[in-house]
Amino acid sequence: MKIDRLIGLALRLYILVAFALIFAPIVSSFVFSFNASRFPSLPWTGFSTEWYAAIFADAEVAGGLKNSIIVGVCVGVISTFLGFATAYTDYRFRFPGKNVYLGLAFLPPMIPVIILGLAMLEYLARLGLSGELHSIVFTHVVYCTPFAMALIRLRLSQMDPDLEAAAWNLGANEWRAIREVILPFCAPAMLAALLMSAAVSFDEFAIAWFVSGFHETLPVRILILLQREVSPRVNAVGSLVFAVTMTLVIVAQVLLFARRPKPVRAAPA
Repeated sequence: MKIDRLIGLALRLYILVAFALIFAPIVSSFVFSFNASRFPSLPWTGFSTEWYAAIFADAEVAGGLKNSIIVGVCVGVISTFLGFATAYTDYRFRFPGKNVYLGLAFLPPMIPVIILGLAMLEYLARLGLSGELHSIVFTHVVYCTPFAMALIRLRLSQMDPDLEAAAWNLGANEWRAIREVILPFCAPAMLAALLMSAAVSFDEFAIAWFVSGFHETLPVRILILLQREVSPRVNAVGSLVFAVTMTLVIVAQVLLFARRPKPVRAAPA
């Protein structure tokens, strides 16, 4: 028993150390974003919000934030729609090559973002669509749709397959069954997928850097700020991006797991 307790204690300690190493840079960036000094040093010279005021007064940062919000909303809506269509096709139909279909659907996030960004730049340039805000939307939809599909597919796997058949037997056509049975059941997962896709899009910078041209998103603006100078504004912008992204992810997780279908108990004999 003592050995089991020691192993359990060692595993907990390992997890704490791992999380500390992961979040230490993020926490330090957040802490120094409120430091009055221009240089990230201890002890503090005083508490200040001037660096946040500076980034909101910066027209380029404000423009990047606006672009990120527009792209995130568009990507969230489109990716959720495509993710639902893909997940429902997987749930509803059986056809040859289905494993290949699923493999291709989940492929984009597995490709390194540098390679994906270069490929997207080449493809959109041939079509004359690169360097615009919609270029980021197109590429982020490709990248984010698998995340939306995975969440909705997980929700559909929890659904009793007889529910849709029961709706057909009661006179509903396929579209009405989707509207009144499938969509209400998938609503929490779809909302979670929308928020998750928007979060991934809001945080992504490598692909956006390749295809955005002069239409910079906020993460791209952070990269440009880092290339110019070491400024406390970078800490402020990074903390803002992290806060928005984590808020969207946490809300998505709450929506996804707070409304799990309850198991149906068998009626007593």
